[in-house]
Amino acid sequence: MTTENTTVLIPDERIMDKIYLIREQKVMLDRDLAELFSVKAIRLREQVKRNPDKFPSHFMFQLTESEVEMMVSHFAIPSKKHLGGTLPYVFSEYGVLQLANVLNSPVAVQMSIKIIEIFVRIRQMLTNNLSIKLEIEEIKKKLQNHDKNIELVFSYLDELITKQENPTPRNPVGYKIKSNH
Repeated sequence: MTTENTTVLIPDERIMDKIYLIREQKVMLDRDLAELFSVKAIRLREQVKRNPDKFPSHFMFQLTESEVEMMVSHFAIPSKKHLGGTLPYVFSEYGVLQLANVLNSPVAVQMSIKIIEIFVRIRQMLTNNLSIKLEIEEIKKKLQNHDKNIELVFSYLDELITKQENPTPRNPVGYKIKSNH
């Protein structure tokens, strides 16, 4: 099987489903990356342990017990055992690329390129959503101002209607002729 066939056979949605938001970072689990890179999870972890200087904390970190509990309860992961039995490592976008370099297999290189492209697409979607949210907030502010202006117009109309219904007597305008009587 060639690497081209491998990348074509894995749909983007399947990879996107393996990206989680933990510690305000988009990350992937070591076991998911091992599967995508066609290596055993234990071999992946061995390579990481052999190259600790290549994986700073913003490239990779190990989950805590509470984070594992959260993943099991929130992300429909069947059990802790499903995560590999130990506290799993997670890799950021940079860590995925570095991991492919450390593993140095054609499948890992091709898959890491695809994963990085998906991370970039997710970032673009988030940016687009942010700009849409900002535009919506701006429209809301304009609508609130319009509401206030419409209320003001109606209050002025009410005043005019009240004045027309109860006109105050006006003094005649013009010259007054004095009568000599």
